[in-house]
Amino acid sequence: MQTDKTVDVIPLGGLGEFGMHMMAFRCDGTIIVVDAGIMFPDEELLGVDIIVPDISFLLEHRDEVKAIILTHGHEDHIGALPFVLPYLDVPVYGSGFTLALVKNKLAQHGLQDTRLNVVKAKDTVQLGCFDVEFFNVTHSIVDSFALAIRTPLGTMIHTGDFKIDPTPIDGKLFDLHTLAAYGLQGVIALFSDSTNAERPGHTASERTVNDRLESIFRTAKGRIVLSCFTSSIPRLQLIVDQAKQHDRVVSFLGRRMSENTEIAEELGFLNVPPGLIIRSKDIRNHPRERVCVVAGGCQGEPMSALARMALDDHKDIKIDPGDTVILSARMIPGNERAITRMMDHFYRRRAEIYYPDGAQPPVHVSGHASEEELKLVITLVKPRYFIPIHGMYRQLHRHAKLAEKTSAVQEKVIIAETGDILRFSESGAEVVGKAPVGRVLIDEGSLEEVGEVVIRDRKHISEDGIVLPIIAINKQTGMIEIPPEIVLRGVAFVEEERLVAESRQLVVDTITQASIEERGDYSLMKETIRKALKKYFFKQTSKRPFILPVIMEI
Repeated sequence: MQTDKTVDVIPLGGLGEFGMHMMAFRCDGTIIVVDAGIMFPDEELLGVDIIVPDISFLLEHRDEVKAIILTHGHEDHIGALPFVLPYLDVPVYGSGFTLALVKNKLAQHGLQDTRLNVVKAKDTVQLGCFDVEFFNVTHSIVDSFALAIRTPLGTMIHTGDFKIDPTPIDGKLFDLHTLAAYGLQGVIALFSDSTNAERPGHTASERTVNDRLESIFRTAKGRIVLSCFTSSIPRLQLIVDQAKQHDRVVSFLGRRMSENTEIAEELGFLNVPPGLIIRSKDIRNHPRERVCVVAGGCQGEPMSALARMALDDHKDIKIDPGDTVILSARMIPGNERAITRMMDHFYRRRAEIYYPDGAQPPVHVSGHASEEELKLVITLVKPRYFIPIHGMYRQLHRHAKLAEKTSAVQEKVIIAETGDILRFSESGAEVVGKAPVGRVLIDEGSLEEVGEVVIRDRKHISEDGIVLPIIAINKQTGMIEIPPEIVLRGVAFVEEERLVAESRQLVVDTITQASIEERGDYSLMKETIRKALKKYFFKQTSKRPFILPVIMEI
């Protein structure tokens, strides 16, 4: 039983894994949720499009959940909202740009957006026993916030994703003054981004990319095709500025790229000169050396505009020898194979390719703080307790070691994992239990949850193939009317005719040898056939194909 002087913090996703950020703060009958993100599946999760956090804990305590608070608009922080809000009818707070992205996302899922509340830097929202103040941080997306969460025990700081960029494109600096002021007042806990905890030094400013872009735009002979994350509005502003300077028109390709740029322009985060933007179908009407195409698909997504261009499959543009392709984004873990395969297709078309290969100046810089920035934040805040968040376990561990080196943490560094219930009280902080957590696998085509059993079956079929025996049985006699049909997919490389003939005979023998009672029980008969074929195919092929007998009554 909680008292007024305890605060529980429960990471529901995002610790020890890439993405799917969600964290619950609980105190005196009030729960606030920070972020609701998705993660993308690896190759083993066949047919799964996105993964969202399991919100069983929140549903169990739904009467206590007062709000969802968003730090910024990246998918790994807002992407789960369409799958969470139908079950939790609570207000959502975030910056103007963040909520514009959310509104668009909810509309695509047919959901209402009446409970979206725009907040500005230095605004404070009172939610039960929590007062939440928003303050600016710099990141690779505009309008990003850190949170100062005031509780009965004291203030907790949640940094969101950040880096300390001294020259941000939008001119909004990281509010180090507010951070330092809270440090002087006393902070009970600091939850800080660990994504780049393994990188020494400082993360370069977004403006360093401009030098490389200027060089490429100045020397490129044909079309320029550039791809970056669709939410990277500061990067898109640099591209628009370079296109104008070098007398190129710009065409935005891809649904999400077009939507995000329109939203950013409407809100004043993207400044596009009149007449600079053209429609994709008008690209062919302009000289190649006067066109810059900005396309979605920097992670090699199969149906993206960039991937289609790489295969000469885009209706409005074809890559010609001498064209320039720029991948201004890092490879998200798990996407390396798709991206490098796409790059190979561009090389085959004799394009000039630029990508993050360590060259200086870079074509991409990270939006996350490196070691020196992380140490600066810890030193300014001087928390009683430090909890690294947002990263793989090795990154959380490295961040924890950095914190220990600063000697700024007054009491303890805690490396938590998803589901840990961290209880803070006047006497200390410790992990007191485990909340129900997990991953919900979503097929975006149907918007339905994909069960683990379905994934297991898909993996089984992909590795060992499928055998489909189709048997027509006389309803009166229980005997086979016509020879069974055996369909093999992905099972045999050679001797398929022999395998089909022998397995057909095996099915006939299995049914013939069964008793009248067994033949009348189709479920039993299917299982008997399945076991016989399973044994046969393993002996013949050393594989265990997925066997699905089909019995039709005649």
